[in-house]
Amino acid sequence: MTSVPFHHPERPLSEFRPLKALHHFRKLIADKEDTEQVFHIIAALRGRKFRNIASRFWYSEKGQLILASNQRLIDILDDHATLKQLPGGTVGRAYVDFMEREGLSAAGLEAEYEKFTGAGVRFEDGIDHYGDRLRDTHDMLHVLTGYGRDALGEQCVLAFTYAQNRNLGVGFIAYAGGFELKRRVARSAPIMKAVHEGYRIGNAAKNIVHEDIVALLKEPLADARRRLGIGDPIAYRVAHEAMRSGGVDPYNLLAAPA
Repeated sequence: MTSVPFHHPERPLSEFRPLKALHHFRKLIADKEDTEQVFHIIAALRGRKFRNIASRFWYSEKGQLILASNQRLIDILDDHATLKQLPGGTVGRAYVDFMEREGLSAAGLEAEYEKFTGAGVRFEDGIDHYGDRLRDTHDMLHVLTGYGRDALGEQCVLAFTYAQNRNLGVGFIAYAGGFELKRRVARSAPIMKAVHEGYRIGNAAKNIVHEDIVALLKEPLADARRRLGIGDPIAYRVAHEAMRSGGVDPYNLLAAPA
């Protein structure tokens, strides 16, 4: 068993501050690249269900083995040279292609998180370590689900994540962000249907955070999607078609009329 406590004694028992979450959500709407606000919202609305899911993983045999290995997903996911040696069509090759095409890195997301933890809200307990796995696998979810990094794709991935791990902050961002997207730039597109589809797909799939990520990277992508039970994002593609029919580029919403 790992010596790290699951729940640090100084961690607040109740973490439900909706007004604080709304304050940071408004900041996020003003600048969607301000990723730090996401972490503030998640911390403000962590619910009991999230804690229970994290606890089940923490005390499971698989969870203890992963924790005992001191495995840093960031080191594995940002080792692009090693991932490029995997066969074409694997999750790892698709992931590295996606990250390099989008100019992303797992360390970059960690750096955004460190802006948030500078406020003294990290406890280095099991809940924090579970949250690290959620953070570090976020971009892999784009690859596994087929959702792009467009505004709607991000909301759908967050809805998928909420279904799997029940962090109310993640669910709040997914649905509130989807509503803002529909209200401001895509009123005729089935935005909320696509977001809820992301939730339903995540709810039906195996929990990605609980998977052996190193083994998952070596799997053929199509096989991994079938094994994990990840459905096809049909409503997401329909929403894209509706946006394009209305003269809106899903990947360049800033150019769309408000």
